[in-house]
Amino acid sequence: MINPNEIKSKAEKKYIPFLQSLIEGTPFSNIVIHGDKSYAKSSLVDFEKEILLIISQSKEKRGFGYMLEFQKVKTRYLGTQDLPTTIYFGSAKDLLKYLGREKEVGLFKQNSEEIITAFPELRDWVFKNPARIIQNQSEWKNILSVCRYFKKNTTPRLYIRELPINVHTKFIERNQGIIKDLLDVIISEFVNREEKYFEKRFNLKYSEPQVRFKILDKEVSQSFFSGLDDIAIPVSQFEALKLPISKVIIVENKTTLYTTLTLPKVKETIAIFGSGYSVYNLKNVDWFTSLELLYWGDIDVQGFEILSQFRSYFPKTKSILMDKQTFDEYFENELGTTTNISIRLNLTDNEQQLYDLLKTNNWRIEQEKIPFDYVNRFFDHE
Repeated sequence: MINPNEIKSKAEKKYIPFLQSLIEGTPFSNIVIHGDKSYAKSSLVDFEKEILLIISQSKEKRGFGYMLEFQKVKTRYLGTQDLPTTIYFGSAKDLLKYLGREKEVGLFKQNSEEIITAFPELRDWVFKNPARIIQNQSEWKNILSVCRYFKKNTTPRLYIRELPINVHTKFIERNQGIIKDLLDVIISEFVNREEKYFEKRFNLKYSEPQVRFKILDKEVSQSFFSGLDDIAIPVSQFEALKLPISKVIIVENKTTLYTTLTLPKVKETIAIFGSGYSVYNLKNVDWFTSLELLYWGDIDVQGFEILSQFRSYFPKTKSILMDKQTFDEYFENELGTTTNISIRLNLTDNEQQLYDLLKTNNWRIEQEKIPFDYVNRFFDHE
């Protein structure tokens, strides 16, 4: 037989549909809780305990909550007994007091009305997301202020903290999730939907990631950067560069970037600090497509996974110093970091074989562990 805890759990599941009925303006109708009709067979005493426990939490005893309707049922083991055949809440007040949600529903009604009044286009969103209205119940005044600003200023071109909105300077940053979902509806025609980052999605200025690179050709360094050879600039500026180079070396680790200047003179070449998975920031560098791209990462599973990621942007990328010969020469039984990736990577057959070996044994060689003379000999032949 169903017990009071199970009744409570089932009543909780009726709560969101109840809130949705408020948005639709649907009159309240009895909310029925379905329970099983089985009962304890061991003794009449156990059966009576089950019945008394259900009654003890009902409206009959507490003055609010669920109602019970009984019916005489002939049982196989205990004869004819009164069994609860219907469990229901007869009013919204009974349901909400039973769930302890009276105050919460009052705020929900107030907030949902304010949202729909301010932005009628959000009615469907409100209907589908009552839980989120409740989760943000103390923030709606400020959330709506932000939405009103964007409604009037669809392409602000300001930093988040520059926006002339009377909210805490960090409010938008802390509430990006809910604001994003609302703006996607309110200013849908101005949303950059392919962008995940809030600032890019809603036409705001943002602090761009930096691309750090070294000029390995002194003539290029002198002609274009007044002799500077270690440079960091925003991604958008890097994307606009026009340099007389033919080759780019992407290195995974910062230490290796420092050592690239010790390489033999490499004509028309720059080296870029890829910073691991941050190679994502280079995906829109269109001028890469006409160059020779060399990727040099750690000889471990992550190194090859980053290579695969970068190659998805630039399919002609070649790996260097990430081969079985280099591994056999300098491996010192160092363990790496395990991976959960199980899909086929964007690797050559030889790269995939080495990747599988590293993954199986959790081995690695960090690229800075490869001696300079070995690296220099490699580039001598490039």
